[in-house]
Amino acid sequence: MGELIARNPEANRFGLSLLVAEQLDWRLPDGRLKDAAIRGVMLAMERDGLIRLPPRRNPPGTRRKPWTKRSRAGEAGSRLEGEVSSLGLLTLTPVADKRESALWNELVERYHYLGYKRQGGAQMRYLARAGDGRVLGCLGYSVSAWKTGARDQWIGWSAEKRVERLHLVVNNSRFLILPWVRVQNLASKLLGLAARQIPGDWQVRYGFRPLCLETFVDQARFKGTCYRAANWIHVGETTGRGRYDTRHEAHGKSIKSVWVYPLDPRAKAMLCA
Repeated sequence: MGELIARNPEANRFGLSLLVAEQLDWRLPDGRLKDAAIRGVMLAMERDGLIRLPPRRNPPGTRRKPWTKRSRAGEAGSRLEGEVSSLGLLTLTPVADKRESALWNELVERYHYLGYKRQGGAQMRYLARAGDGRVLGCLGYSVSAWKTGARDQWIGWSAEKRVERLHLVVNNSRFLILPWVRVQNLASKLLGLAARQIPGDWQVRYGFRPLCLETFVDQARFKGTCYRAANWIHVGETTGRGRYDTRHEAHGKSIKSVWVYPLDPRAKAMLCA
C-alpha cells in the first residue's frame, strides 16, 4: 500500500481507497467497490505507523466533536442490580440518527476504558436497552483486523483467501456495560443477542452477511468471562503488534486474548472455500 501511495502523490484519501479496492477487487455483492472498508484499514494502518496518508481535507480540530459535549442523558444513573430476567425484553437498537449517535459516542467516551475513536469503513453501533427503555450499554462492530495469527490459524485460510474474504469477519470493537448497571449474566445475554442480530442488520446496511465475529480482550484488565459464557471461542493471543501490522514493525501494544464466534456452522469452510 505504501508503494501505491508513493506512485499517486496527488491522490487524496478517498481516491487512494478506490485505487486499493480496484487493485484488490474488493467489491460488494452488487459490484460496487468496498472503498469504505478500505479507508478503515488505511486509517488503522496509519495509526500503527505503517503508512503515511495524505493530509486530511478537514484536519483534526476543525470539526466539532459531538462526544465532547456532555449531556444529561449521559450522566450516571441510579444503581441497577438484580437478575437479568427483571430487566424485561432486552433489545439492541441500531444507532440511526444524530441524537442516538451523540449519546453512543458520549457514553463510550466517558465510561469505556478505551474511549471513543472515530471508526472508518463498515460498522454497526447499538444501544442496549431494558424492557422499559433504559440504556444499559453500548456495542460497536467494525472492520476486522488485517492479520491476526491466532484467528487466521483457527480459520485455516490462505493469504489469498484472507484478502478476498476478510470483509466476512466483523470485529466487536467496543462492548460497554454502563458502570452503574450490575446485573449478573447481562453481558453474555447481550453478546448472544448481538450474534443473532448482526448478520441481518449487516446485510441490510451493506448487502452481505458476515460469517464470523472476532474480538480482542486486554488480558491485563479482563479474563473474557462473558465471551466464554456466550459461547465465543478463545483461539490464542496477539503478539503485541497493531491490528494492521503487515511488516512486523509496530510493537509495544498490550497482549490481548483473541476470541471468535462463528455466525454459521459452516463458517470456517466458507471462509476457506
